[in-house]
Amino acid sequence: MLLIGSHVGFKKDSQLLGSLQEALSYGANTFMFYTGAPQNTMRYKIDNNLTKEALALMEKEHLDYSKVIVHAPYIVNLANSDNIDKYNFAINFIKSEVKRCEELGIKYMVLHPGSHVGCGIEEGINNIINGLNKVLGDTSVTILLETMAGKGSEVGSKLEEIQKIINGVSDKDHIGVCLDTCHLNDAGYDIENFDKFLENFDTLIGIDKIKCIHINDSKNEKSSHKDRHENIGFGHIGFDTLINIIYNEKLESIPKILETPYVDREYPPYKYEIEMIKEKKFDNNLLEKIKSQ
Repeated sequence: MLLIGSHVGFKKDSQLLGSLQEALSYGANTFMFYTGAPQNTMRYKIDNNLTKEALALMEKEHLDYSKVIVHAPYIVNLANSDNIDKYNFAINFIKSEVKRCEELGIKYMVLHPGSHVGCGIEEGINNIINGLNKVLGDTSVTILLETMAGKGSEVGSKLEEIQKIINGVSDKDHIGVCLDTCHLNDAGYDIENFDKFLENFDTLIGIDKIKCIHINDSKNEKSSHKDRHENIGFGHIGFDTLINIIYNEKLESIPKILETPYVDREYPPYKYEIEMIKEKKFDNNLLEKIKSQ
C-alpha cells in the first residue's frame, strides 16, 4: 500500500490532533511534524488529551500511527564539539526530543547529522557517533539519519559517511536512515537508476535501515550541493523519476513524505501533489491550479 503524506504543522492549541486533521485534508495516510518550531528549541507541554483524540481519529481513519514521523530541529549540531557547551546542549536537546516522541508514542525521529564547521569530516563523524551513543540505548525511538546535499561542511552527503556513523553507534536497533530525493540528487547520486542506487545502499548499509523517504524535486542539477527543494515534477529530478522511487516495490511499506515548497510561499501544494502521485499523472498546470483554489 502506498504510504504518502507531507510535513504538517504542530500547533500549541491542537498539537497532534491538528497535525492529523491537516494531513487528512490533503488526502494523506501518513505525515511528519516537528514537535515545536524547527528553527528554535522552545517547546511546550504535550497535551495528552489531544493525543488521545488524535489516536482515536487515526484508528477510525485506518491510519498506521507507527508510520508517522517526527523531525528534529535542524539547528542542533552534533558534528562539531569545539564549543563544548553548545555540543552538550545539542545532545541534551535531542534527548528531550526523543522523550517527547516517547510521550507521543512516535517510533521514528529524523535527524540531520550536522556540519563539522571546519573540524574535519572524520572528527565530525566521531562527534556524531559520540552524541548518538549518549542519546540512544535507553529509548524505544529510532533516530533516522537524513541523507544530506553536501552544502557547506554538512556530514552525511555520502553513503559511506552514514555507514561510518551507523557502524559506530552501539544501539544498532534504534538507528536508521531517511532518504531525501532532493538531497541525493544535489549530492551527486544518480537516482534515475534508483534500483542500482538501492543495490549500492544495501551493500554499504542495508536496505532494511531505510525507514522514511522525503520526496522532493530539486531546483538544481545533480551534484550542485545546494539543497533547494522544488515542487514535484517541476525540477531537475522530474516526475517520472520520483514516481519510480515512490512506487519501488522494495520500499512499499516505507512512508514517503513531501517537503515541497508552498506555491508563492502562501499556498500548500500537498493535496494536489498527492493526487498527482496517486494518479501517476503529471499536471503541468498544477501550480496555477493551486493558486486559483
